Amino acid sequence: MVLSMDRWVGKVAVVTGASAGIGAAIAEQLVEKGLKVVALARRKERLNELAKKLANKKGKLYPVKTDISKEEDILNAFKWIKENLGPVHILVNNAGILKMGNTLTDGDTDTWRDVLNVNVLGLCIATREAVRDMKVNKIDGHIIHINSTAGHQVPPTPGLNVYPASKYAVTALAETLRLELNSQKSRIKITSLSPGVVLTEIAAGVLEKLIKTMGKDEQLLDAQDVADAAVVYALSTPPHVQIQELTIRPILDIHFSELLKN
Repeated sequence: MVLSMDRWVGKVAVVTGASAGIGAAIAEQLVEKGLKVVALARRKERLNELAKKLANKKGKLYPVKTDISKEEDILNAFKWIKENLGPVHILVNNAGILKMGNTLTDGDTDTWRDVLNVNVLGLCIATREAVRDMKVNKIDGHIIHINSTAGHQVPPTPGLNVYPASKYAVTALAETLRLELNSQKSRIKITSLSPGVVLTEIAAGVLEKLIKTMGKDEQLLDAQDVADAAVVYALSTPPHVQIQELTIRPILDIHFSELLKN
């Protein structure tokens, strides 16, 4: 199998949650590979900074302020893409939130709703709009859901509340979409990419204590590791190869539960 990004050069990729962490790393890689990358996030100033950083690269980054928890924002973003850049070829559903502290037995409904609106409904809406655009334009595109190992096994960590459930939903949504596309004889690919513990802003506060307890030969995944898996591997496969599920973990497979021991 020959890995190559050549067929995506000059095409449009959409990355949600692109202002930091995994999303920013993926957006940067895609721009360096020569794609037109539409970066969606609430923090427009962070997107603008990333665009300036990538100004002289092979591709180009287009910052679009978008709150993935709001359907109107997502629809407006895809409308802008259609009117200004053309058909979508790649969608990376990276936007996600983790709100620790609540439990399921003594939790806050608004907190749960926030997590589900971004991690599940926002992902569904963005996927729907991207697939519709791909079908209309007869494009064999690629959808990537940035999932989590918590979407396959619930970590024994108090305070995660609905986060694992939201990621289990992503696992089911990826497979449901694959089956739908397969039944329609579509060649649009869907990949569910599940990282273990990654040192990003979403969990930085939680990980600070863990980092202090780790030996010098141990390390967590970083955003670039996940970007390499998504861009260098999953997107680089030839048209007949689909990476359905990809799991990437730190070599020592450290979990949040380690925090409870220290």
